[in-house]
Order: sequence, then C-alpha cells, then structure tokens
Amino acid sequence: MGYIVLILGVALWAGAHLFKRLAPQRRAAMGERGKGLVALALLVSIVLMVLGYRWAGYAQVWYPPAFLRHLNNLLMLLAVYLFAASIMQTRITRVIRHPQLTAVKTWALAHLLVNGSLAGFILFGGLLAWAVVAVILINRAQREWQRPQPASMLVEGGAVLAALVGMFVIGMIHNWLGVWPFG
Repeated sequence: MGYIVLILGVALWAGAHLFKRLAPQRRAAMGERGKGLVALALLVSIVLMVLGYRWAGYAQVWYPPAFLRHLNNLLMLLAVYLFAASIMQTRITRVIRHPQLTAVKTWALAHLLVNGSLAGFILFGGLLAWAVVAVILINRAQREWQRPQPASMLVEGGAVLAALVGMFVIGMIHNWLGVWPFG
C-alpha cells in the first residue's frame, strides 16, 4: 500500500506542476481559483509522498558505498545554494536558467546516490524525472531568456550564508527523523 501512495504522491506533484505547461488554456480558464487548487494538490502530494515513503516496505535495490555520503553532502550544499541563489538572484542565476529546478535535480541525484531502497528510487527518481521534464517544457514554451542583472557581493555572501544555515537545519531535521547525514 505504501508504494501505491508514494507513486500517487509523486504523480500528483508532477501533474500539479506540469498542468500549466500541458494544458495552458484549461489552467488559464481556472483563473485565480486555479492557484488555490494547484496549491492544495501540491500540499496533498507532499502528504502522500511522506506517508507513502514511510509506509513502503523496505526493499534494498543496491548498497551504496560509504564514500557517497560525502558526495551527497557536497551536492546537497550545492542544491541548497542554488535554491537560495534563485530567490536572491545571485550571479549564478545569470548562468543557470532554472536554478530552483536545477536545485531539485541536484537534491534528487544526491539522494539517489546514498539511498539504495526501492522507495528512494521511486521518490527521488520520480522527482528528478519531473524536474527534467519541467525544464524541457519551460524551455520549449519560452525560448527567450532574459538574464538577471549581476548581484552584489553582499547578496552573494547572503546566499552562501543561507546555504550553510539551510544545510544545518536540514541536517538537524534529518537527525530528528533518525538519519544522521553528516557522518
């Protein structure tokens, strides 16, 4: 049952995000009310993914070597930085067109490296696939890209600080959930 709930959660997440790209007229016809429905679908999808992941029986697909944990942590720091950079519009956003989706792809890849379970492959692989498809669909719909203005060094430093604080908070949440990610 857990795997079905997990798959439904990942599918709902992807569908809610891709709805605007796959059915733009239908989404536009929903107007402002559509934003609330999409937000509700995303909230439900997160609940389904969390519950499905926790309920899924443990099935080991592969045994990741211990050194991959360090690569995971490095990729996670990059993912958190990319997410912060997308909000703060740092200089890297002049190079990477979709920093938030790149952050999700980096996060998912990092977790695939250290999580050898079937539930992990479904969750992280599914979200990685969604992010790749989202980038492709956005680039097809909006071929032109306006690069943001260069950010100040203060903004750059703020993004790095936000990434470090974010990594600490994420580590503490993982520890609270029973997984120590830094050792």
